[in-house]
Amino acid sequence: MSKKRQDLINHAERLFYEYGFHSVGLKRVIDEANVALMTMYNHFNSKEELILAALKCREERYFSLLQEVVKQNQDSKMNALSLAEAHVDWIRTHKKGCMFLRAKEEYPSEESDINRYVIAHKKSLITFLKKVNFNHQEAMRLALLLEGATSLSEVENVEEVSKELLCLVRHLF
Repeated sequence: MSKKRQDLINHAERLFYEYGFHSVGLKRVIDEANVALMTMYNHFNSKEELILAALKCREERYFSLLQEVVKQNQDSKMNALSLAEAHVDWIRTHKKGCMFLRAKEEYPSEESDINRYVIAHKKSLITFLKKVNFNHQEAMRLALLLEGATSLSEVENVEEVSKELLCLVRHLF
């Protein structure tokens, strides 16, 4: 990936996460990425395409984090706890909640590629958990706990949310 394309994605991701998708215009993204408008259009055909690239980049980082945790543990009970701890670390770093759900809120049409991508992303968490040896019910439970922790951390103290998440994971797994 070219440096300019990566700069566009990085700046877009930060701006969209910080301020929302509709409130950030392409001019702001290209100004902050320090590229020309034509450079942006050489890499992306539309703002929606840039949004999808930013979401994909974020998704790759999140699943890479989870994959690293799984590599270090083979026991599913330890995996559940380690995955929950990694997720809480992610929440601490990304304090404004779930960028994917915010994208879905701003692009609610079922015809939207962004909306469809968000739905696929949420389902991919359950698929990922199944691939690392959680059965369907366990994968659903853990995904529900992780998603709930993300949501609750927007309105409650993240350390309290973390403590309760880990307590529930220990109890369920």
